[in-house]
Amino acid sequence: MQRDSLVIVGAGPAGLTAGLELARRGERPLVVERAPRVGGMARTEVCQDFRFDIGGHRFLTTLPEVQKLWEELLPEAFLSVSRLSRIYFQGRFFRYPIELGDVIRSVGFREGMRMGGSYFRARMAGHREEETFDQWVSARFGRRLYERFFEGYTEKVWGVPCNRLRAELAAERIQGLSLATALWSALTGRRRLKTLTDRFQYPLLGPGMMWEAFQQKVEALGGEVMLDASVIRLRKEGNRVRSVTVRSEGRDQEIPVSRVLTSAPLRDLVRLMDPAPPPEVMQAAARLAYRDFILVGLVVDRDDLFPDQWIYIHSPDVAVGRIQNFKNWSRSMVPDARMTGLGMEYFCTRGDDLWNRPDHALIDLAGRNLERLGLCGKSDVVWGRVFRQTEAYPVYLLHTPDDVRKVKAYLRGMDNLHSMGRNGLHRYDNQDQAMVTGLQAAGEVLKG
Repeated sequence: MQRDSLVIVGAGPAGLTAGLELARRGERPLVVERAPRVGGMARTEVCQDFRFDIGGHRFLTTLPEVQKLWEELLPEAFLSVSRLSRIYFQGRFFRYPIELGDVIRSVGFREGMRMGGSYFRARMAGHREEETFDQWVSARFGRRLYERFFEGYTEKVWGVPCNRLRAELAAERIQGLSLATALWSALTGRRRLKTLTDRFQYPLLGPGMMWEAFQQKVEALGGEVMLDASVIRLRKEGNRVRSVTVRSEGRDQEIPVSRVLTSAPLRDLVRLMDPAPPPEVMQAAARLAYRDFILVGLVVDRDDLFPDQWIYIHSPDVAVGRIQNFKNWSRSMVPDARMTGLGMEYFCTRGDDLWNRPDHALIDLAGRNLERLGLCGKSDVVWGRVFRQTEAYPVYLLHTPDDVRKVKAYLRGMDNLHSMGRNGLHRYDNQDQAMVTGLQAAGEVLKG
């Protein structure tokens, strides 16, 4: 193959893993990334030596091929971290994953009994229809626990009622957890599910450190990673992509290709194709929805705020959805031990009121949210930075499976185009699962 004939769109976990696998097999892939740094949602931003993770990423996997890559790329920079995360609800903190004893102590015996009764009624009801998110969770935890601990936060994250979200979202993110398995784990100390695991690995300088190491390895093996570059067209002939047009520094370059691997959102991928796919495929792709995301990174003049890596904010009184405390991931994330670095996470949709607010207004909002939650005073905030992330989470609406099937059926007809990663498959995967899809796509290329 020619140097520029194998193009990978996206330098997140899937794209970089595919690039590394191909480079090790003698290929020289070109990885094209629209952002100024690699990692996608798993990147780490740096401001005044403070480090901010765009999304909180634990390094925890049951996949040996992924664990081997992590240990190989960062052999001496992995920390073992004791997990602590909690839910803030009605002025109280609850451990997450939910533990029944903790809930009863916090809400009181009477409410705890109501939750327990709701749980047992759900279990006695047996198999029921579980098409929507609320049905799936209620069947495993009971309606009352669902309403108290899942409904408000889920709707804050996704921006739609839970009865419009598919059950697959709960199944993939909660990963088989039920109240029974949570209680069993609490009683026995056994952590069979990733959701319940109380320790994980974490790079010394944040997850971006891992993906920067992947970038360096790909380049050392003869590949190229092009940053601040956008793919604006995929020119097709029949059932093959013949060229990719890349826009960088104001100039467009058309690159002949033999293979394309892409982690771009399916909605965007279809729009890039020239000539356009059939109308029914275009319409299905246009219906695919994504949730966008704003991280407000704050530096607070306090040496210790709370012990958690992150807190889920279920309170409707504040807009923030989750708060990361980077010092509790790794002390090296914060250069001044007298300060604390926080990531205030806001879930939104591009173009809405939250997304369009100027940076100074978002920093002010984040400070007021901290004060309203009683975590610190707004005056304790020294400075802040705002990071926006588009297409952070693929949304699972009731019509989504049919639309995804139509798009994927069309893409399978393209002989030299391979989709991978969270957005490339429209599946809410973790980074280790995204890496496996990168390995699989690279394997398809190598098999020819």
